[in-house]
Amino acid sequence: MKLIWLAVFATVFLWSAFEPKDTFTWFLEVLPALIGLVLIVFTYKSFPLTPLLYALILLHCIVLMVGGHYTYAEVPLFDNLFGAARNNYDKVGHFFQGFVPAILAREILIRKHIVNGRIWVGVIAVSICLAFSAFYELIEWWVALATGENAEAFLGTQGYEWDTQSDMGFALLGALSAIFLMTRWHDSQLEGLLTKGAA
Repeated sequence: MKLIWLAVFATVFLWSAFEPKDTFTWFLEVLPALIGLVLIVFTYKSFPLTPLLYALILLHCIVLMVGGHYTYAEVPLFDNLFGAARNNYDKVGHFFQGFVPAILAREILIRKHIVNGRIWVGVIAVSICLAFSAFYELIEWWVALATGENAEAFLGTQGYEWDTQSDMGFALLGALSAIFLMTRWHDSQLEGLLTKGAA
């Protein structure tokens, strides 16, 4: 399974790196995926994750690498989608920025016995996702200040004045969706890990 995961990651990464729209933007967008890869490799034996979470992380990495290749404002099929006046692929990215970290936070909170109670686990997992989303918006701001016009494609606001707030809104929607839709499936996989003594 891990070889399939790595093969898919490597294939999409190499495609993404081949003649991207903007090399600087590509690097900024795929950096979180590369950091995720390093963390997964180093924790694979000491803290293996559920198969569900590994699959979600890979999907999130693919979203990042596609956005990096084209830039989020120019991903094909997302121009004027459903009548929108902008390319909304960045909203897909921010939805995943809430959806996947919510399951990751939930897994760590439960397995490390940090929070008691099903409701509190969900509340804190969603709160972590919102905090991370806000911090990412700050990173985008700092990069823009440091690099000037070179960060235009990275910011991807496309002239929308409420882009930052809507990005965080989509991350919140993603986190809530993950908690409501994936909890039962995630719980069953966590039980399997606990049975094997992997927690």
